[in-house]
Amino acid sequence: MTRILTRTQVEGLLTIREVIDAVELAHADLTKQQAIQPAPSTLSFDPSDSAVLPMAARAKRQGLSVVKLLSDIPGNAARGLPVQRSVIVLVSEETGACEAIIDGRIPTRQRTAAASAVASRHLARPDSRVLGLVGAGNLAVEHVGAIAAVLPIERALVWSRTQQTVDSFIKRVNSLHPGLEVEAAGSAEDVVRRSELVCTLTPSREPLVRGEWFRAGQHINAVGAPPRADHREIDSIGIARAKLFVDSVATALKKSGDVLLAIAEGAIGEDDVQQELGDVISGKVPGRSSADEITLFNSVGIALQDLAIGSLLLERARANNIGLELDMSS
Repeated sequence: MTRILTRTQVEGLLTIREVIDAVELAHADLTKQQAIQPAPSTLSFDPSDSAVLPMAARAKRQGLSVVKLLSDIPGNAARGLPVQRSVIVLVSEETGACEAIIDGRIPTRQRTAAASAVASRHLARPDSRVLGLVGAGNLAVEHVGAIAAVLPIERALVWSRTQQTVDSFIKRVNSLHPGLEVEAAGSAEDVVRRSELVCTLTPSREPLVRGEWFRAGQHINAVGAPPRADHREIDSIGIARAKLFVDSVATALKKSGDVLLAIAEGAIGEDDVQQELGDVISGKVPGRSSADEITLFNSVGIALQDLAIGSLLLERARANNIGLELDMSS
């Protein structure tokens, strides 16, 4: 039987700590070759227009394969619709049956924030207390809860191009995390220079964050840019200044504009893009080597993260009889 879960049905079904732990295991499994994660292809008639990305992964731990179909439609902004929309399909490894079809909006946001939290837990200084956010939308709100779950965050600085977005962010974070001090920053530079840990969360084409602003001991999660080779949030100086880690080397070298444009501009080479988050989790490579080192986690998102959260959602939905069940083979 196939369980179908809508956006409202998955909302609130999992805690962020559950998602963080699942995403951490998924990245470790990738390094240990207990999961398969190829780089996604792009279906696009015009690189500057809409794109569709079929993202796939397979994992022994959950006994599942996943295909997430991600649509990136820039024209949706003018329609008042989400620029990115997605659906997650889970398939049984044992029988090949379709186990679930899940709306991808909330799971994508949660697993992205969880990946940043995992990276922060392993790469940021453990005494990091000031979180900086470049971008103030739903993904930024999700990141506050995720980062606060792994580090002793006391203060959040936020900047966005739109004051209304910042005001909404502050109101929501004050409601969700009443003990956290929240402040609107004057610029992206202000955020970076005053924060111990920075998350960039914008679908930017041009870099909003410059490496010359980085400070000793800082950790940066650059996770907002879509999987397009011509979009980036961090300039080449920033990518070159930091010790770089990615979610998947194959994916980064095909889809991360932050990485590919830094390579094209000669700031780094492909040999500098060889350390995955799972390598650090599993102890294959060291993470932060000193208190003053600058570390950076760059991610455009991988299907294995969607498999990890999708498996949890399916298990919880079955236990609580949530969603519609259909026999797809009838």
